[in-house]
Amino acid sequence: MSIEDIIRNIELHFTTLTEECKNDLKNNSKIISLDKETTIVKEGQFSDKTYFIAKGAARAYYLKDGNEITDWFAFDNSFISSINSFFLNTPSIHYIEVLEPSIFLEISRENVMLLSDRYREFDRLGKTIITQTMLQLQQRIVSIQFETAQKKYENLLNVRPDITNRVALTHIASYLGITLETLSRIRKPKKTNLI
Repeated sequence: MSIEDIIRNIELHFTTLTEECKNDLKNNSKIISLDKETTIVKEGQFSDKTYFIAKGAARAYYLKDGNEITDWFAFDNSFISSINSFFLNTPSIHYIEVLEPSIFLEISRENVMLLSDRYREFDRLGKTIITQTMLQLQQRIVSIQFETAQKKYENLLNVRPDITNRVALTHIASYLGITLETLSRIRKPKKTNLI
């Protein structure tokens, strides 16, 4: 997968970029290939990079009392970063782990700011990504507060029908805020008695 292919996918899923902007983006980012279980951000690390997932999957999680709590999945054609660390230049509270062999486009905060200042359409791209992320997080908060375990799982499958083939059930249960046992129970189809 070439950098031109990746930038075309960014345009396809977000916004059109001028040729000059695309050339600058190409010169100010790099493609990285990552293996499954690679940790690209660790808790306490200053993270000044954002990643466009050209192919693959990742999750953001934090540790609480020794347990991993997943609070974000990102898949093909989406961005992921340690948001607080990236925007506030503070140590990350998250880990970001690659869930399957992946190809990412890596862009530093410095280059994001440079491109945003230089190109209106790149600034618009950033605002679109931030808006989408905020809406997804808001939906997740509503889901956690008001929906049953069954409804949370059904909604996740509606958005990501392939998630159980790409993500460990323990991570899915953690993301939904339920136990692995509860997830196993709601995944089993109910048997009806036929007479």
